[in-house]
Amino acid sequence: MLNNRIAVCRAEKKWTQQRLAEEVGVSRQTITAMENQKYNPSLILAFKVAKVFGKSIDDVFEFEEE
Repeated sequence: MLNNRIAVCRAEKKWTQQRLAEEVGVSRQTITAMENQKYNPSLILAFKVAKVFGKSIDDVFEFEEE
């Protein structure tokens, strides 16, 4: 399972889901699905998300074996 801290990182920057979506080039629905653990991003998208927050990928995403 891939857990994430996207909502927490967004709150720190006071960004909306729409703002994050525009920053990384996806739809707001994609951001919603990632935050709700219903969609695992590609590796490229995961790196983009981490980069726009100024964090390492490990600070935003955590892989947990089931």
